[in-house]
Amino acid sequence: MIVLGGIIGAGIFINPSVVAQAVHTPVLILAVWATGGLIALAGAFVFAELSALLPRAGGPYAFFQAAIHPLAAFLYGWALLLMIMSGGAAAVAVAFAEYLARLAGLPPQGVAPLAAGTLLLLTGFHALGVKPGAVLIGLVTLLKTVALAALVVGALLLARRSGWSWTPVRPEGMSGPALVSALFAGLVPAMFTYGGWQNLSCVAEEVRDPERTLPRAILLGVGCAVAIYLGANLAYLHVLSAPGLAATRTPAAEVAARLAGEPGARLLSLLIVVSTFGFMNLALLSAPRVYFAMAADGIFFRGLARVSPRFRVPTRAIVLQGTLAAGLALTHTYERLLAYAVFADWVFLSLAAVALIVLRRRGGAPRPFSTPLYPLVPLGFLLFGVGIVGNFFLTAPRHALLGSAILVLGAAVFFLRWHRRPA
Repeated sequence: MIVLGGIIGAGIFINPSVVAQAVHTPVLILAVWATGGLIALAGAFVFAELSALLPRAGGPYAFFQAAIHPLAAFLYGWALLLMIMSGGAAAVAVAFAEYLARLAGLPPQGVAPLAAGTLLLLTGFHALGVKPGAVLIGLVTLLKTVALAALVVGALLLARRSGWSWTPVRPEGMSGPALVSALFAGLVPAMFTYGGWQNLSCVAEEVRDPERTLPRAILLGVGCAVAIYLGANLAYLHVLSAPGLAATRTPAAEVAARLAGEPGARLLSLLIVVSTFGFMNLALLSAPRVYFAMAADGIFFRGLARVSPRFRVPTRAIVLQGTLAAGLALTHTYERLLAYAVFADWVFLSLAAVALIVLRRRGGAPRPFSTPLYPLVPLGFLLFGVGIVGNFFLTAPRHALLGSAILVLGAAVFFLRWHRRPA
């Protein structure tokens, strides 16, 4: 449920239209989502082996600490706090509040306080222990998965005319480098929608039998997400057709409205509220474990390493994450950070493949789970990640440069204050 909760968010309700605008035809649209699913499975294999090998709090932080250098581990936590998770959670909280305000008839000026208040409420909830948060994630994920599956089945069964077509396979005049460029452009929003399988590794120390549980959960969760996403896109194409999918910014709402009118659109809005709520919940469950691990190693504020004696969770780290995200939601400075989130996320997803290759070369440790087709799977995932990051410098240089500047600042902080920590 943690894996599915991290993957299935608001993206599947919006990004299919962005993919359709890039590649245009039904066959290529599904090809992009299928390819993205294979890349996500490759990443899942990488994280499954790393999680089983190093089932420690902080997930990728522990991988980078063991395989690369404490600086890489610190920069991951730094980026997670300042770009990836806080900015993402703040932006999603505002989306949650906007949809909820629309459904409840609340005034627009109440959106920011509602977003911040929801984040603070979830912060307090997660401070009560890992089990209540995990139960809530399970409930929310089950609801949105069932609702999304119902939308897919309803679209395929109830739509009288199908917009699907096997021809043309590719748009007229698009071939060679232009076709490759279009497919890569479509993969970027698809991979953003698939992202999130790494969240389970952050709570590895709080999972029973992690060597067995973590790989199974990661692979099963990603596999279910791939099936759901392919089904959702098939449903969109069936009801809307490829041009119709490219023309709308809200394909799921458009499908629901065509099938069930205004009640269907309102029900879909409720589904988006549930999905965004689930992402906020997951952010406050997984990311604070990284800051806790950093503090326990002496390279972050030591107070964040304290575990509540009653609830046995890193309360201060949870409060730091929730408070920062709530503050960004109130001030609306979260938008720029969200733009850097994808850039920073893929820097460290790519680095995870490097960590696996390094640990394999060292050998020695038993491997409860081994990545199939090694080294092709991690190398392929690494090359794709490098392509994503490099593409940012070509298509969004301002975001890439500012994101890089935040990482350089983090390196300066590490070397100036924490790299000579006591043993």
